[in-house]
Amino acid sequence: MHHAEHYRAIFDFIAGIGLPIREATLPEGTFLPGLELREGGILVDPARLQWPGDLLHEAGHLAVLPSQVRHIAEEDQPNAADAAHAGETEAMAWAYAAVLALDIPVEVLIHDGGYHGRARDLLQMYAFGVYPGLRGLCDAGLAAAPGFTPDCGEVRYPRMLKWLRD
Repeated sequence: MHHAEHYRAIFDFIAGIGLPIREATLPEGTFLPGLELREGGILVDPARLQWPGDLLHEAGHLAVLPSQVRHIAEEDQPNAADAAHAGETEAMAWAYAAVLALDIPVEVLIHDGGYHGRARDLLQMYAFGVYPGLRGLCDAGLAAAPGFTPDCGEVRYPRMLKWLRD
C-alpha cells in the first residue's frame, strides 16, 4: 500500500464525520482496488487497497450527495449524477479539503496511480488556488468562499463549514 502510514488517520476521519466505513475482504476487480461503495458506505480491504487517498475521494462522492440519496449510493450507479453539485469535481474539492484538515500530503490524495495521468496538473491547479467543484460545494452548503458565497464569513474553503450534505 502506498502511503500506508496515513491509512488509519484517513479511516478514522471518515468514520468520525459519520460516513459508514468498515474493513471487509473484497474480491479482485473492484472499481478501485481494495474498496467498494455499498449502501451509502465504504467497504475497504486493507490487503488490496493500493492508495489510501482513494478512500477520501470515495468518501467525497458520498459526502456531497444529498442525505436522502446517500444511503442508497452504490458503486457506479447513476443516482449520483442526478443530484446537482454532487459530481466528480465536488468530490475532488471535498477530498482536497479533507487532506488539508488531516494535515497529510496532498500527494496522498492526488497520486500518480490515478487521475488518468493528470495528477501533476491537478496538484498545480490546487496549489494555485484554482478549485474546480468549489462553487458546487458552496451551493450545497458545505463550504463558503468569496465570490461564491454572499456574506462569506470567517470559515472559508479549504476549511469546510460541514463535511456531510444535508
